[in-house]
Amino acid sequence: MAIAPDQVTRSSSSGDGVREEDYLWTLNFGPQHPATHTTLRLVLKLDGERVVDAMPEMGYLHSGFEKIGEHLTFNQYVTVTDRMNYISPMANNVAWHHAVETLLGIDLTPRCKVIRTIVAELARVSDHLLSNGAVGLDTGAFTFFLYGFYQREVIYDIFETLCGARFTNSYTRVGGVSHDFTPLVIEKIRTFLRTFPKTLDDMERLLTRNRIFVDRTKGVGVLTREEAINGGATGPVARASGVTRDLRKDEPYLAYADYDFQVCCAAAGDCYSRYLVRMQEMRESIRILNQAIENIPSGEVNVGIEGRLALPSKQQVYSTIEGTISHFELSMSNRGFEVPREESYAAIEAPNGELGFYVVGDGSEVAYRARCRPPSVLHFSLFPQLIRGHTLSDVVAVLGSLNIIAAELDR
Repeated sequence: MAIAPDQVTRSSSSGDGVREEDYLWTLNFGPQHPATHTTLRLVLKLDGERVVDAMPEMGYLHSGFEKIGEHLTFNQYVTVTDRMNYISPMANNVAWHHAVETLLGIDLTPRCKVIRTIVAELARVSDHLLSNGAVGLDTGAFTFFLYGFYQREVIYDIFETLCGARFTNSYTRVGGVSHDFTPLVIEKIRTFLRTFPKTLDDMERLLTRNRIFVDRTKGVGVLTREEAINGGATGPVARASGVTRDLRKDEPYLAYADYDFQVCCAAAGDCYSRYLVRMQEMRESIRILNQAIENIPSGEVNVGIEGRLALPSKQQVYSTIEGTISHFELSMSNRGFEVPREESYAAIEAPNGELGFYVVGDGSEVAYRARCRPPSVLHFSLFPQLIRGHTLSDVVAVLGSLNIIAAELDR
């Protein structure tokens, strides 16, 4: 962190109109700071310990994720979505191909819809565990962080068993997924669903009524309902302020319309409310997962190879000339497939909020325009109004409660 004085002038408090010299301090909070958890930069104006203003710097990583989407095929680009919100990459995979399939007019198989729903909810639990765990860590609750991080490892093990990758999964494909569920994957998910609620109870007993944590988060970083709506906030940030919007309910996709679950909301709009909403959302995700894992339809996970949009199964590759040609063209020749000259926008309820992709097709095998609507961009832009008037120590609590992922900030 670097500190430098900024000389400014103010009217004196005596009311005699005499100008006196005062000093505000400029503090670079990040990009290398243990409480930012990632590469992002905040420029704070401080009056002593009090935050007068804050300027968030967008796109500090300079990754150019959207431009890459105009040069990779629709299946290749899924590897880039992994690296946007790298805390819940499975949800990013689902969002990207949901948008592409909307452009192509593809209707997924029932089995694929349920499988994508399951991995998306596992990603939500994983994301919330790290988000709340990081808030606990930044406010001094190291044990709480360890409880959450261990459960993330369990979810990583499930994903590794499913597709061979723990972190950057690249799991979905146009019209389906790369790997079907196996009995071992289903058994590991069931084991997680049996054991995780006990850990969640322990985590709540550790932190929810902890005096230090409550004092550090309650009444801090208040976002009103009107401010949340006007600022474009979504997900737990908006629902903690009383905005009862959840795309899983309001605009159902995949198999969410088949499951019974509640939308978790609060009214205070502070850091503590955002923590509570995420804790309760994990319980609702467990409800969804329990319903989904016991009712997985049989059948194929990918749409048919007609039109050569989805990858054929290995049996089709090894036994039919159509399957062999489709596999070669989609996986090895780098040709991909052509899309109509149309445009579409589709979004999912990602762990952080509405994650959408605007895709424009020009008749070629790559997108003419691939625009991402990541929740972190809008939430990070709300940070200055949430932190003004608070102290420097409140910066980590507010920043952690927003769960800003720096890679999503890049355009």
